[in-house]
Amino acid sequence: MRKIQLGLLSRIIIAILIGVICGNFLPLPLIRIFATFNVLFSEFLSFSIPLIILGLVTVAISDIGNKAGKLLLITVLIAYGATLFSGFLSYAVGSAFFPGIITPGSSLAEVDKIPNAMPYFSISIPPVISVMTALVLSFTLGLGLASMRGGALKEVVNDFQVIIVQLINRVILPFLPIYIFGIFLNMAHTGEVYSILIVFIKIIGIIFALHIFLLIFQYSVAALFVKRNPLKLLARMMPAYFTALGTQSSAATIPVTLEQTKKNGVSADIAGFVIPLCATIHLSGSTLKIVACALALMIMQGMPYDFYLFAGFILMLGITMVAAPGVPGGAIMAALGILQSMLGFGEAEQALMIALYIAMDSFGTACNVTGDGAIALVIDKITHKENYMK
Repeated sequence: MRKIQLGLLSRIIIAILIGVICGNFLPLPLIRIFATFNVLFSEFLSFSIPLIILGLVTVAISDIGNKAGKLLLITVLIAYGATLFSGFLSYAVGSAFFPGIITPGSSLAEVDKIPNAMPYFSISIPPVISVMTALVLSFTLGLGLASMRGGALKEVVNDFQVIIVQLINRVILPFLPIYIFGIFLNMAHTGEVYSILIVFIKIIGIIFALHIFLLIFQYSVAALFVKRNPLKLLARMMPAYFTALGTQSSAATIPVTLEQTKKNGVSADIAGFVIPLCATIHLSGSTLKIVACALALMIMQGMPYDFYLFAGFILMLGITMVAAPGVPGGAIMAALGILQSMLGFGEAEQALMIALYIAMDSFGTACNVTGDGAIALVIDKITHKENYMK
């Protein structure tokens, strides 16, 4: 018989549902087994986060630097600007609407500290380096390697990236559904789960509406440059959008995105440069999701969420997630470090962020790749205008 393959999203949804159901009737000794697993997995995750940042971000920055040139600089600035815009848009809309639909004061941290569901034991696994040290070291090494041609250190960094990718794919992601199951098991046991699930549904609805608005806005801006109908330009990119919904991968969608971008009138050489590059550095949809989910969880717990705190977080998030698209679930994995260091997210908050993010992963990826086509239109117009002036 054919083996049924379940994707990560399917496994996480199943884990949440089973956790909610089992939390109502499982005896305490069994619940404490999963609480023990969660404590151990959380320690390992905290240990892994700086290594994930170091392994992914270093190579991403060094690879971008190898493609030096004016076209690269323009593309990176526009892509980064678009990513920042989506982050600040998400914060503005979330801070306006979320307080009306979320009741503050639900401390998720209490879920892991309930007296009745304490772990049987725990083991401390201190990280080798701090998150901020890993970020600074990644930027330093990445920029240094970008100015070098090959070398032994470059090979070491590439090999380390392979190890980190295997760590994510073979250890963290396979055990993630069990971890999230344990979180929702504890929530159901304490009666917190139902209010949180209702908030989840509302947040997902608002984020989806924001995705649609963001794409229309991006193509409206591009239409101002090329003087064409933005809705027609966007409609022509729909095959890329729906391909990304199915593949959940920016890289796997590149051939379709490239073809549809050319059909929008972008020259082959510009499309061939911009689309693969933006598949790595342009993450408007992913940034929008992470900012909205983080904001919602902070409001839920009554934590401060002032503009200056989120401004720094969004600026750093745009840089950190450059490494994300090459790895399934990589965007949220790369973001965990700054969620922890800049926003103070603990184990429960990180688990909920992962669950929320993956629940909308395909829509975020679709938003990212479709927006790449808008950036290509702008770059093509700027480049042709410069050539004409010469």
